[in-house]
Amino acid sequence: MLIRDASGEDWAAIWPFFRRIVAAGETFSYDRDLDEEMARKLWMLPPPGHTAVAVDGDGVVLGTANVGPNHGGPAAHVATASFMVDPEHAGEGVGRALGEHALGWARGEGYRAMQFNAVVESNARAVALWRSLGFEILATVPEGFDHPVDGYVGLHIMYRRL
Repeated sequence: MLIRDASGEDWAAIWPFFRRIVAAGETFSYDRDLDEEMARKLWMLPPPGHTAVAVDGDGVVLGTANVGPNHGGPAAHVATASFMVDPEHAGEGVGRALGEHALGWARGEGYRAMQFNAVVESNARAVALWRSLGFEILATVPEGFDHPVDGYVGLHIMYRRL
């Protein structure tokens, strides 16, 4: 698996699984009927942000991540990131590889920490992954996410120093 900068041409491979994940409404706080134009603007970050893809040996996009400042001005030294793995490639280590890449990229860019603002508490695989990569749960917003199956569940704010 190779992690590389995403190009505009990669969007055609990202969009199908992006749309599927967002439409499911289980892990992202995007509108479930988000259109492609808005999705691309949200995901393909301009500098100082960074968008990456994980690809296999044949160049097939397995997942994607974006990283950038969580806030601006005097809080711009804390990064945030978002991750999507094509469900067809879940459990293959793509999320971990993208997470490690995002942490390394942010560290290399001079960020001092990384914060995730909204990790759905019922997304046990993601919570376990981020904890294994050194993130801690700072707080949980009770009933902060309306899950289509589980109902109202908490949103974790997760953090780690770089």
